[in-house]
Amino acid sequence: MDLRKKLIVKPGSSLKLKDIDASFHGNYKSKEDAIKDLEKNRNSMGELQQKLYGEKKHALLIVLQGIDAAGKDGVCWHVMQSMNPQGTFVKGFKQPTEIEKRHDFLWRIHPFTPGLGQVIVFNRSHYEDVLVVRVHDLVPKEVWSKRYELINDFEKMLSSNNVTILKFFLYITPEEQLKRFRKRLDDPSRQWKISDADYKERAFWDEYTAAYEDMLNKCSTEQAPWYVIPSNHKWFRNVAISQIIADTLTDMHLQLPAPTVDIEEIRKLYHKAKQDKE
Repeated sequence: MDLRKKLIVKPGSSLKLKDIDASFHGNYKSKEDAIKDLEKNRNSMGELQQKLYGEKKHALLIVLQGIDAAGKDGVCWHVMQSMNPQGTFVKGFKQPTEIEKRHDFLWRIHPFTPGLGQVIVFNRSHYEDVLVVRVHDLVPKEVWSKRYELINDFEKMLSSNNVTILKFFLYITPEEQLKRFRKRLDDPSRQWKISDADYKERAFWDEYTAAYEDMLNKCSTEQAPWYVIPSNHKWFRNVAISQIIADTLTDMHLQLPAPTVDIEEIRKLYHKAKQDKE
């Protein structure tokens, strides 16, 4: 199954999240089969990222958005682990600082976009400025409503500079979120991740749903598409995202750069050094 075609939000769509099955798991009959494909995809991602890093003609920006407990941190760990940290970075965006608030909303984002040869993962992103600020009335509607077009222009500019953009919305149900909150409460190693705010935000589920739908429908473009990833099954979430990343990197036709030295001369030096040692 081509998950890019299956899960993409087509530009100009009027998608409704209620029509998405958050428990969808493709053609996989078991978690074990998905994990096998995840490992294959990660191996491919690692090899292709090395070529991207060496060639330095392309860059990849991966955007992760989703309600609390949807699995953004899980994707960073389970999917991205095969990539070399030398050319791969994760940047999380929390509440803006006082200095950041004094600038336009994209001011704090742009310095962390990838340079050629890099893969950058945004764990939350510039889309927070049409999500939480909208739901909690942090800025007037006349301000946030104009940001969709600004975001599209920003991403178009990145794309014109050979930055490929993949945006993943991790979609879970309220019931699944509550189940994951319970696991965090019961697991001492995860209790640091839970807060009372997580439960308070559940009261705004409908408001967030409306905001997510506008984000997906207004900002899924040819150069920067959104993918809705059914994420009730963590294992499907991981294999789906890994497949889309691997397929996208493959389509770049990446090549390792040619050597910048005379290889035959280097071979001679090697053999001479070996002989001298003997």
